[in-house]
Amino acid sequence: MLFMKSAKPSQPLAELIHVWTLPFVATLGSNLRAVGLFLEVRAGLPVAARKALTVKSRELTLRTQDGSPTDFANLTARISKALEGIENLPVIPREIEDILSITSTERRRWLADGRLPSVGTRTVHLRGRAKRITFHIFDPRLVEDVLDRGLVDNWREDDALATAERRRSAVWKAKLKRSEQNAEVRQGRKADNLSPLL
Repeated sequence: MLFMKSAKPSQPLAELIHVWTLPFVATLGSNLRAVGLFLEVRAGLPVAARKALTVKSRELTLRTQDGSPTDFANLTARISKALEGIENLPVIPREIEDILSITSTERRRWLADGRLPSVGTRTVHLRGRAKRITFHIFDPRLVEDVLDRGLVDNWREDDALATAERRRSAVWKAKLKRSEQNAEVRQGRKADNLSPLL
């Protein structure tokens, strides 16, 4: 009868952890923006290391149990370098909508009339699709200024006044058109009544 020796349980590897807190000036108070910044940082990492980096709230966490401390230190340095100047990354449409608490319609309207100027466009290839999409990007300092000065409320008031004015103008034009049509009808009836006398 053969007896097999039981293998010694393997010692768990020491978990290596490093945490970075994204500053408010980078996220502008938006968790959606924090996720966008995380995706930018993660895209610059080696494919094998990407799963080791996670985001929760405004914290990026690098956690790994495999690899040498030297590899971990190199990866940490790489992420730290990627985070330098992260607050200057342009703001994409869904982020600006979240930061300013605005709708897509408002963003498009204010972009079109120049109140919310774009700093350019970005084209991305959607994964798993043959389609490319192009969208406007915004300067984070401009977004911060709009947020600090409370311009969104002013713009909404201006839009409400402009809409009310357009409605009044449309009602007036419709009333004028009806009166002109009624005058034409009355003129036509007078002409019909006078024609037998001619």
